[in-house]
Amino acid sequence: MSEQATDATDATRRTRLANERTFLAWWRTGLTALAVGFGAGRLVPELAGGSNWPFEVIGVGFTVAGVSLMGYGYVRHRAVERELSHGGYASLPDRVALVFAAVGAVLGVATALLLIANPG
Repeated sequence: MSEQATDATDATRRTRLANERTFLAWWRTGLTALAVGFGAGRLVPELAGGSNWPFEVIGVGFTVAGVSLMGYGYVRHRAVERELSHGGYASLPDRVALVFAAVGAVLGVATALLLIANPG
């Protein structure tokens, strides 16, 4: 095999390994959101006292975000692998980035407001 072909094979291998690490990062982020959801929905109400439902709503929101991140991570991983097999590139769709950013912002603001409203 020529040096140029070896370089191309190595670059593809590195890109596939990077794609695998990125898939695992989607999972880690999703698992973190699940943990935050559990904490917000179950642990914080026990400590804060008062009404549970606002904490539960925030907890469910983080949980849904976590499951969505893990699910989309798989979809994204497959799309990148498919494009790599054809020598292409699969960029993250702007709509997906916007949705995840908006959900994160809404959950963050809602959490902040909940903390302000229930100082403990």
